[in-house]
Amino acid sequence: MAKASNNFVCQSCGAVSGKWAGRCNSCGEWNSIVEEASKNSGIAGGPEKSHTSGILVTLVSLDAQTDDVPRLTTDNAEFDRVTGGGLVPGSAILVGGEPGIGKSTLLLQVAALIADKGHRALYFSGEEATAQVRLRAQRLKVTGSPVELGAETNISNILSTLEKGETPALVIVDSIQTLWSDRLEAAPGTVSQVRACSQLLVRYAKRSGAALFIVGHVTKDGQIAGPKVVEHMVDTVLYFQGDSGHQFRILRAVKNRFGATDEIGVFEMKNEGLVEVANPSEMFLGDRADDSPGSAVFAGIEGTRPVLVEIQALVAASSLATPRRASVGCDANRLAMIIAVLSARCGMRFGAHDVYLNVAGGLKITEPAADLAIAAALISSLASIALPADRVFFGEISLSGAVRNVGHMGARLKEAHKLGFTSATTPMPSDGEVPDKQILVENLPHLSALTANILGSEGEKNHEFDQKRNKNS
Repeated sequence: MAKASNNFVCQSCGAVSGKWAGRCNSCGEWNSIVEEASKNSGIAGGPEKSHTSGILVTLVSLDAQTDDVPRLTTDNAEFDRVTGGGLVPGSAILVGGEPGIGKSTLLLQVAALIADKGHRALYFSGEEATAQVRLRAQRLKVTGSPVELGAETNISNILSTLEKGETPALVIVDSIQTLWSDRLEAAPGTVSQVRACSQLLVRYAKRSGAALFIVGHVTKDGQIAGPKVVEHMVDTVLYFQGDSGHQFRILRAVKNRFGATDEIGVFEMKNEGLVEVANPSEMFLGDRADDSPGSAVFAGIEGTRPVLVEIQALVAASSLATPRRASVGCDANRLAMIIAVLSARCGMRFGAHDVYLNVAGGLKITEPAADLAIAAALISSLASIALPADRVFFGEISLSGAVRNVGHMGARLKEAHKLGFTSATTPMPSDGEVPDKQILVENLPHLSALTANILGSEGEKNHEFDQKRNKNS
């Protein structure tokens, strides 16, 4: 009998090596390699079976008729929006978020909504005892809902419980890092255990038709802990985001095989739990100061929904040899690029100033259309000139300073008009695109025009002088 040899697996990326090392050669993480049992086993950890002849697979053409899959709605508009219109039977959904952000609270509320409709909903907690979950249910006032609760970490016991009785419509496992299989000689939370337990749960969901929710921890970088193969196994990946200093929470879909990606749902954390926010734009702009320099309103698109959010900038004189550049809610590299374009193309000098950028409400912006609003906030703060309170900004900035067109211009302007904004600074519209007639639109071909508009005639003179100086040099 061959001697079983152990492998060394990186707990960050899942790379396997034959010997231990302090640094993973695949992802570069330090002290992430752990010794685990040999891979002389099957996917689920059992003995590997010899190859046997299978059965023929039925092949169909692309134009074959496909029946619409009925969805299981929760009557929570924000949650159903993120999932693409409701839960698809047999789908596997991975939910990640920082500790204490509200993942367990949200899923317990969803389980109660499903159970109240007469469907069977099971909630398995691996981190808390049943008494702790019941205390949360009392706070959420959902104790009357027929949710079946269990505290278990052994994957075999969970699967045996699921096979008994009526097939559930919803299964929640909180969290995948606490589960373990006795077929693997590895600690709970390791790559082997997470991968094996996830595949067993997903396989059950596909076979039975139950909608499965798997809760996953996140790393210090905000990514779901464990190998990326877990995200590939599931149908939908949701990130529950928010700032501990704000009561607002954002559920974002980064992968969805049954709906749109980058869709968001906005919730507000209250004593009675998470309450859906019907109008996120009004919420993000609720505490905005109209006459404050460095404040600009950005009309963005999150999935299929237009969202207006305030971008705040603070440009202050610095005593440091290398001024600070800090960004919250926006990519720091994007901020550095916009500062460089303003300095090189518009004559704005940030070299002796610290720059701080913040997206109000805890929202994280990733689309390039926010460039123009960020630039407007920076110019406003540097010059101590407040921007018009009834104006929105959106547009992408190129390295040459040109303002490039972005999509969904009509939806952005319509949302701005609905919230009482009367003017907008946008890129030049593309051919065939008609701006909204209900709002005054100012189209900018170049970033220097924005600088001149904010600073007035002096800003235009400084820009012309800077262009001549660059030409002579």
